[in-house]
Amino acid sequence: MMDQAGLEGIFHDVEGQPRVVCGGSGATPLPLLDLIDRCVETWRLVCINAPAGVPTRKDVIHETVFIGPGSRRAESLDYVPCRLSLATRLYEERFAPDILVLHTSTPRHGTVSMGIEVQVLPAALEAAKRRGALIIAQINPNMPYVLGDGIVDVDDIDIGVVVDVPLPTAAMPSPGPLAHRIGDRVASRIPDGATLQVGIGAVPDAAVSKLPESIHVGVWTELLTDSIRLLEQAHTLDDRVITGTFAMGTPALYEWLDDNPRVQLLRCETTNDPRNIADQPKMTSVNTALQVDLFGQVNATRVGTKIYSGVGGSTDFLVGAMHSPGGQALLTMLSWHPKADCSTIVDVLKSPVSAIQPSAVITEQGTAELFGNSQNEQARQLIDNTAHPDARDHLWQRAREFGLA
Repeated sequence: MMDQAGLEGIFHDVEGQPRVVCGGSGATPLPLLDLIDRCVETWRLVCINAPAGVPTRKDVIHETVFIGPGSRRAESLDYVPCRLSLATRLYEERFAPDILVLHTSTPRHGTVSMGIEVQVLPAALEAAKRRGALIIAQINPNMPYVLGDGIVDVDDIDIGVVVDVPLPTAAMPSPGPLAHRIGDRVASRIPDGATLQVGIGAVPDAAVSKLPESIHVGVWTELLTDSIRLLEQAHTLDDRVITGTFAMGTPALYEWLDDNPRVQLLRCETTNDPRNIADQPKMTSVNTALQVDLFGQVNATRVGTKIYSGVGGSTDFLVGAMHSPGGQALLTMLSWHPKADCSTIVDVLKSPVSAIQPSAVITEQGTAELFGNSQNEQARQLIDNTAHPDARDHLWQRAREFGLA
């Protein structure tokens, strides 16, 4: 073990422009990143979904496959488009670490757990060991010991620093009437024995809360949230191990995750491999987007041409779910964007496409069945069933110009 003062001396001796790799979202080791920033003039930070609070000055170059609130504020940003299922390959060369900073639980039986984020970190750890990179653990008594691929032998860690800080939390949203309406439609499509992948937000929470007590489902997902914990407590989940790659939620979620044999967090190249997703029975993915156009093209990553988030894992799950026997890829969204004050169903995307043609698009207006229908029928259903009434006349005019009506 070492205190932060001793670690500061090591960082002051770092030369060049080191690449620092760490976990993101709720597992970002912010105190140690702040310490590095005080000691190293210029460095590179590789962090997926970096939260607010990470160093963002010009001489800290952010490198990432998925932009979070912190990266959006960075003065220097190098975005690398990549599906999450393939992102671990980047840590061999493109994102090869000079320093790896893990945020772990306290030791148990000679091991620590990566806790609430596993994702790319096992691959980053393996790359760091091969390169002889410096491996540091921010050991936090508040980090749950989560089972799965994030268990690390303490002998693999060069330096451990105890930092007792609360984990970031995400409160459960309170779905409004429109989210409940969408949730009802999603829940009605989920059959007994299905496998669920849901993201964070009011609509996914509403959807899982609407599942009837008569069915039992499994979970193979990217993100684990409190909605899954509540399904477990309601005895709605079957006996399959609950599988994800990272978690974010309330303190109750973190307490539930701690040493829970019902839950495993695996490497993202396992959870997000479309082949593994397709192997899950009746795989049902529930994701959201910024826009869908009349050709069934989906924009979930950019505002105009400016990157907002990243490819992430939604495309992995869309492809995998569509190949699962009895599977379906559902895209949920409000028909009208409340902040931008515009329709989310558009004539044709003016942003790069992040995915195409899910099984269905669901808004508070209704459901558009895309898979298996002609392009004209897809356009009709998107306009009549899912678009906001104020947008329909314009969309029909554009559909006729495109030869879709």
